[in-house]
Amino acid sequence: MKVYGVIFKDGHKTYSFQGNDEFKKDDYVIVETDKGLQYAKINAVYDDKENSENLKNIIRKATEEDTNQYLNNLKDAEFALKKCRRFVEELGLKMKVLNAQFTFERTQLLFNFIADERVDFRELARKLAGVYHTRIELRQIGARDKAREIGGIGICGGELCCRRFLNQMETISISMAKDQNLALNPSKINGACGRLLCCLAYENSNYVDNLKDLPQVGDIIKTPMGEGEVVSIDILNRKCQVMIENSIEDYYIDDDSKK
Repeated sequence: MKVYGVIFKDGHKTYSFQGNDEFKKDDYVIVETDKGLQYAKINAVYDDKENSENLKNIIRKATEEDTNQYLNNLKDAEFALKKCRRFVEELGLKMKVLNAQFTFERTQLLFNFIADERVDFRELARKLAGVYHTRIELRQIGARDKAREIGGIGICGGELCCRRFLNQMETISISMAKDQNLALNPSKINGACGRLLCCLAYENSNYVDNLKDLPQVGDIIKTPMGEGEVVSIDILNRKCQVMIENSIEDYYIDDDSKK
């Protein structure tokens, strides 16, 4: 069993699937997912044998008929999105529908929407089911999911991590910013979605480990240069600045010989 990386419609993330047949990069294939069959493109062929446990299967190489069906699904999903938005307006629902997507075999039609509060969309679902005669799923997504759907550029100058490679959105807390000694300025620690930056979680464990035996700002400590008050700390370098007799000295926690 060989492992392949595939991408879907958005083309931004690579997901691992397993397959018995020999596929090559840029082949279009039909894959098995939790939502049914989907049309995808081979983006990578892994030389090393990855752990294939719990990976979904590549069913077959896509045929011309499969490709035509996929393109028809995309076109019909655009019409479904317009119809859904019209129903939302008619029903007076306070929600914004972002996109629509058919599964490959059209066993499900999924709509993602955002709203400031919970929305009773049962009548909307009934109207859509009456038109499309398939399972309708209306999924309310948050600000971070919206950013992942739309994409954009982060304050680092790169494409949003959630759009490019994050498969799972971690819980981010303000304590992570505090642990990393960051200024709690929303323009500095919030992402394009208005929520805390996902990258705060990337190195947080290193900061937490280094903080365990570091003094805090305001502590009075003894150093080879004398006793003084900690005025700032450099967590990753395990260094602090100490005010000693009206002079600020660098003090490395792990090596008293460094200054």
